[in-house]
Amino acid sequence: MDERAALGRLADRLSAAGDDAAVVDGLVLTTDMLHEQTDFPPGTTRYTAGWRAIGASLSDVAAMGGAAVAAVAVYGAPTFEWPEIAAFVDGACDVCDAVDGEYVGGDLDGHEEFTVASTVLGRTSEPVYRSGASPGEAVCVTGTLGRSGAALRLFEAGETERANDLFRFTPRVAAGRTLSGAATAMMDSSDGLARSLHQLAEASDCGFAVESPLPVDETVEEVAADSQERRELSTFFGEDFELVCTIPEDSLTEVRSSLSVPLTRIGTVTESGVTLDGEPLADRGYTHGQ
Repeated sequence: MDERAALGRLADRLSAAGDDAAVVDGLVLTTDMLHEQTDFPPGTTRYTAGWRAIGASLSDVAAMGGAAVAAVAVYGAPTFEWPEIAAFVDGACDVCDAVDGEYVGGDLDGHEEFTVASTVLGRTSEPVYRSGASPGEAVCVTGTLGRSGAALRLFEAGETERANDLFRFTPRVAAGRTLSGAATAMMDSSDGLARSLHQLAEASDCGFAVESPLPVDETVEEVAADSQERRELSTFFGEDFELVCTIPEDSLTEVRSSLSVPLTRIGTVTESGVTLDGEPLADRGYTHGQ
C-alpha cells in the first residue's frame, strides 16, 4: 500500500481526516514529518530546515482558511549540536512570525537521521474543504509553480545560498484567510499541481479543464534544460506550498483585488476528467518516502 492509498483508508475511518488539516470546534490542527534523506537536500541549512518544516504545516492551516496560532516540533538527530538546534529554532520562529503565529517549543529525540515532526494549531470560523467545487467555477492558484523543483536543481549544482532562499517559502496563511470567504474548495500544492487537481476532483466529484500558460516561477525557466523538464518541475514535482482553489466566476475579480499575492486563473471546473490543454493530465506528483 502506498502513501496515498493509506491516507485514503484513514480518511474513510476517521471523520475529521481527508483534508489538509482537521477542524475541531473552530480549531485547525495538522502534523507533518520531514526527513533529511527525502526532504532536506545536501546543503540545506538548519535555519532553512526549521523554516520549511514548520512552514509545511502552516501551509496546511492556510489551505483550510485558518489563522496561525502556534507551532511545535520534534527535532530528531544523531547528535545534538547547539548551533544547529539554535539555527533550527530561529528558522521556525521566523516563519511563524511571518504569518503572525508563534513557535512555542517541542521535543528533542535521538534519531539515526535528522528528522522533524511538526504540529501547528490554527483557528477558523469559515473552514474551506476540498469537497465544495462545482462545474463552471474558476480554478486558481496563488503565486508561482516550480519554486522547490528549481531549488533542488540549484542544490545539485552547488548553488546552496540561492537554493536555501527558494526553499524558505512564505506560507499562504494571509491569502487563505482572504480566500476562505469565497473559495468553494481549496488545498495546498505540496504534492504538485497535477496531483492536487486530481485530489480536489475526487473530493468534489468533478473535473478540471486547465489551460496554459501556467504561472511558472522564473527560476524554473533558468534551470530547466528543456520544455519537458520545465513541465516536470512546475506541474508534477510538488513541494511548492501554493494554494489551489475554486472560486465562483462572479467573485473572482473582488477576491483578486483583496489579495497581496498573485492569484492566477488556470482553468474551469468541469463535470469530470482532469485535462491540460485538452489532453489528460496524469495523476502524478510528490510521494513522501520516495
